[in-house]
Amino acid sequence: MVSRVFPLSLSQSKILKLWGDSSTLKGVFEAGDMSAVSTKLQATLYSLENARLDVGITRDTGSGKSTFVNAIRGLGDEDPKLAYMGVVEMTVGPTPYAYPKYPNIVVWDLPGIGAPTFQAEKYLQRVLPARYFIISLESFAAHHAQLAGELWQCGKRFYLIRSKVDVDVAASRSWRPSTFSEERVLSQIWDDCCQRLEAGGLQDPKVFLLSMFELGKYDFHLLEEMMVKELESHKQHAFLQALPNVSKPILEKKAASLRQHIWLVAAVASGINPSPVPGVRDVVCDLHMLIDSLRGYRCSFGLDKDSLTTLARQTGQPLHKILEAAQGPETQVTEALVVERLGQSSRDASAFTQELLNVPILSTLANCGISFATIYQMLRTSLDEAVKDAQRLLLQAFLDDSEHEFPDRSNP
Repeated sequence: MVSRVFPLSLSQSKILKLWGDSSTLKGVFEAGDMSAVSTKLQATLYSLENARLDVGITRDTGSGKSTFVNAIRGLGDEDPKLAYMGVVEMTVGPTPYAYPKYPNIVVWDLPGIGAPTFQAEKYLQRVLPARYFIISLESFAAHHAQLAGELWQCGKRFYLIRSKVDVDVAASRSWRPSTFSEERVLSQIWDDCCQRLEAGGLQDPKVFLLSMFELGKYDFHLLEEMMVKELESHKQHAFLQALPNVSKPILEKKAASLRQHIWLVAAVASGINPSPVPGVRDVVCDLHMLIDSLRGYRCSFGLDKDSLTTLARQTGQPLHKILEAAQGPETQVTEALVVERLGQSSRDASAFTQELLNVPILSTLANCGISFATIYQMLRTSLDEAVKDAQRLLLQAFLDDSEHEFPDRSNP
């Protein structure tokens, strides 16, 4: 099984793609200097995990945009890091709110845009920190199209959200119970939004239907997919890890991104500050880095204690039910756990190391003996377990919604 996994995850083309200067990386590998390789890869790994991203969110004045600022950061109603929410407009200037566990991802709560004196050009001069914009509204008008047009001219990405669709769906179900069709209601809302924006001069608007209190439903995963697709490649990984775990597509994309970077972690952990692993023959590594990596997996998938407590509060489920669903073989990542898993993975490491010779520029990693292969296999196994725990947790937390698939309302 090991030899089948390795070449799929460690192709030369994928590795070079992660490095901005492919010729430099190839040259370092071919020189056979493992110390130089590890140093270069450490810098690459740091830049991927700490890429800065600024996203601005605005709405009509006093319409509750701070609720979305909190929801997209995965925060509950009682979290001390909440953006302030009030019934009137509270934001007088751009206010930054970092993701609590990913401070490099910053959401800017921007001043409202519904004032009668609103001017798109002057507004943008006040909100320059953001590179990407989300315009979240309950209905669209000409000044929203004007703002979107100004953003486009400035070369900034923007996404239009029609919020509170759950309220409209519930109202329609109450008014017309015998003829009610949820998808028809959603299609009507989407068509109306696009028509209003096009009437304001905006061509092919990107509109997403959302409920701030049920991000797992409707178009949140489509919004996420579009934003990730349009991000610069070096920012995609960091943004994915910060997103709340509210749908299967998000979990799958997170897992794919983390799998793509396992070889980087393994190379750095086996090449920089390595020490012998107690009780594991011929394996040397930076144990503290591997402990952080496994904790990072569980944090990204919302399996840490703080995230589980918040999820229980948000869904109204007993905490013990949430903990049961999230419980993998071990929930606490300790040095003893990492050492044990390295020992298990080392049994297949010799055959795994041979696979390095099939990827020309990676033969240098064979100089690490079985360390690289052991670490790689341990990380892959641990990540796969975290993904399974997250999938089980998603089913438990969003049982009523997890099987409700809404058709894509892709923009033409």
